[in-house]
Amino acid sequence: MRNSFPLVALLAVIFAGASPLAANVKPNALFSDHMVLQSGMAVPVWGSAAPGEKISVAVAGQQATAVAAADGTWMARLGRLTAAGPVELTITGDQTPAPLVIKDVLVGEVWLGSGQSNMEFTVSKAKASFAGLINEEQEIAAADYPRIRMFTVKGTKSYEPRTEVTGEWLVCSPATVPGFSAVGYLFARDLQKELNVPVGIVVAAVGASCAEAWISREAMGDPKLKWMLDSLDASVAYYRRTPQGPVADAPIRPTPINKPRPATAPTRLSDPVGDQHFPTVAFNGMINPIIPYAIRGALWYQGESIIGGTPGLNLYGEVQKALIADWRRRWSQGDFPFYLVQLPGQQNISNNPRIREEQMAVLALPNTAMAVTIDLGEAKNVHPHDKAPLGDRLTRIALANVYGRQLEYSGPMYQATQAAPNALRVSFTHLGGGLVAKSGPLKGFQVAGADGKFVEAEARIKGDTILVSSPQVAAPVAVRYAWDNFPEGLGCNLYNAAGLPAAPFRSDRWDYSIAGLVEQ
Repeated sequence: MRNSFPLVALLAVIFAGASPLAANVKPNALFSDHMVLQSGMAVPVWGSAAPGEKISVAVAGQQATAVAAADGTWMARLGRLTAAGPVELTITGDQTPAPLVIKDVLVGEVWLGSGQSNMEFTVSKAKASFAGLINEEQEIAAADYPRIRMFTVKGTKSYEPRTEVTGEWLVCSPATVPGFSAVGYLFARDLQKELNVPVGIVVAAVGASCAEAWISREAMGDPKLKWMLDSLDASVAYYRRTPQGPVADAPIRPTPINKPRPATAPTRLSDPVGDQHFPTVAFNGMINPIIPYAIRGALWYQGESIIGGTPGLNLYGEVQKALIADWRRRWSQGDFPFYLVQLPGQQNISNNPRIREEQMAVLALPNTAMAVTIDLGEAKNVHPHDKAPLGDRLTRIALANVYGRQLEYSGPMYQATQAAPNALRVSFTHLGGGLVAKSGPLKGFQVAGADGKFVEAEARIKGDTILVSSPQVAAPVAVRYAWDNFPEGLGCNLYNAAGLPAAPFRSDRWDYSIAGLVEQ
């Protein structure tokens, strides 16, 4: 018994030295209980460990190994998984006493939802004052979908790329769904019903964020975009050098086209990294840490916050293209599906038709599509509450383009204009069984002659085309449809027989000034 104390002391030292090792193997927070893994493709799993530690990852009959690098990072790649669950994912390290077991794992379809506040918009107004579906009580009561899971990335902005993310996977139920992204939930619900497989949604969104905030520094090096990055760097350098000011000497910060600068300047500086109108900050804090989590595709709802005045608006299509190319390159999954939401109408410069036109520019990229919401807006509210039709439209796009369903997924899209006697004949793609004037004669069309002056026009469906004319314009040369901030107020009721609305369009490319737009 005399030697018992030294033995106990020795064991205490041994276990004290072992305890840090037990914490060495740490996966990214995405790899946690209730997660959903993507089926049908290679699945990266990564995290941190002791340098040189050998890691093994196993799930659903698949196994992959990795060795932690000198900086402690590791990544293992599982092979193709088949939709299944619940299963357990086990991560073992040869320097870690006990394996890490992640429970209640499903394998199915995983989508990323990103953008600004309309993607953040929660099912219940109790979780966000601006949010809440129009029928939230019924939606919440019916939300018993245990095979739907959502991971909401905590809003984090950063000047440097981060590797860690904060959030947790929640199982969809009436208790959890109030805090779910409404767009993400509605899409997942409809998709899960159609496919009968688990669906996971990873939501990374920040209210009022500009598109540039979600792009990496490298991609913002494009000569057309670099001035935005220079603005960030100048502001950060000034703030770090003189955090107390003087404010008057600080570089001018970006302002959205719908937000006039305050009449009086702020009296104190704030950290520019916290400003979601600067480029890269949301990418660094919220997207970089989740790459390359295996996803099927991305849903994007953004556009009400554009910086740079008229030049910035004219660049918006290029900014979105840069974002898509950046994400696709970094995920290394090829041209994965990228589906955006075109802005609805609102009596605000934030929702003007030029923005919708710039949003359509991304359709030139492969594997992209757009959900039109011109009929879902609210005159005085940038956060419309009727989002169920949007969920349906996004689901249609995915079902048709990813999952092989034979169905129409888009409303009529402008194709061409031909001259007709005293009129213009307009043709479309995505006829969806035929053109339809919903609730009365067609509205929302305008024509102009060579003078560029648009007037309200009469529009009639003629087979698969529309004949547009006005007694005020003897020789029309250009036509526009739903070309207004809030075209619902004027009437815009062109649909196809599939019940999907036509996208706003114009046949001209004439420059015009936008009243009320705030310049940089």
